[in-house]
Amino acid sequence: MSSAMYERMRDNPKFQELVNKRGRFAWTLAAIVLTLFYGFVLVVAFAPESLGNPIAEGSRWTVGVTLELFLFVFFWVTTVIYVRRANTEFDALSQEIVRDAWKEEK
Repeated sequence: MSSAMYERMRDNPKFQELVNKRGRFAWTLAAIVLTLFYGFVLVVAFAPESLGNPIAEGSRWTVGVTLELFLFVFFWVTTVIYVRRANTEFDALSQEIVRDAWKEEK
């Protein structure tokens, strides 16, 4: 592709829409993940005794193990959510931008 084609893609208003949508979505997910992760680290550092409590009377499962399993699954789910949206909405918008640039070249 020529640099003129790249320039047409960058000038397309859909390109800015794609950059803004993808950026907002990525930063939102990143903020959620980092808040939960560092929140867990802070609990481990400053209140480790709370993580050793059983989740129910007589249970072998502790709050810490349960919370860590939840976080592990949650992080995988957020990855799946991002990939699914990237492969549908973001890819579709990218393809529109490329199609528009090809139309303008011809």
